Amino acid sequence: MGFMSVLSFAHKLTAERLQQGGRAIDATVGTGADTLFLAKAAGPRGGVYGFDIQPAALSLAEERLRLAREEAPAALSPVTLLLHSHAAMAETVPQDWCGTVSAVMFNLGYLPAGDADKTIITEPEGTLAALEAALALLRPGGIITAVLYPGHDGGDREAAAVMAWAAELPSGKAQSIVYRQLQRSTAPYVIAVEKKKGADL
Repeated sequence: MGFMSVLSFAHKLTAERLQQGGRAIDATVGTGADTLFLAKAAGPRGGVYGFDIQPAALSLAEERLRLAREEAPAALSPVTLLLHSHAAMAETVPQDWCGTVSAVMFNLGYLPAGDADKTIITEPEGTLAALEAALALLRPGGIITAVLYPGHDGGDREAAAVMAWAAELPSGKAQSIVYRQLQRSTAPYVIAVEKKKGADL
């Protein structure tokens, strides 16, 4: 039995903290795989917000969610998909969500769809702003997962910026870990940040 993929590891960490009725955010909707995962985990009494700057991504996610609802109409939480950058998270998510969110997932890089423009990528500046907003939105014990892709153009710079941000978080406010294949420097990897209980961010 091999190690988990980075995506499976991110889902495992998230599932341990996001319960039925919980609130979650998909910071980078992409094809909607994480959005659907969060909607299932939060359940019909929960809520999910999703962000992406590409209409094609939201269309893919909407179709994925539609098919899932056809199979199990009452299994998913309500999902609000927004055509916004994740950098707009702080001013877009309802104020009453602050301090109540169980999980925020980031899957960075470009839209992994066949005909997508792969020059459209997440950028360090926007991602760091979104990470700061996500940390403020988390409940104590909540988690941020970020899947990073250093192998594509610009991905190494973004990965380094996220790594530095996570490493510099005060240990009394949050703890961070890395899940990474060490033998291949361009392999995707996960950074996870858990907000400490009693932390005031």
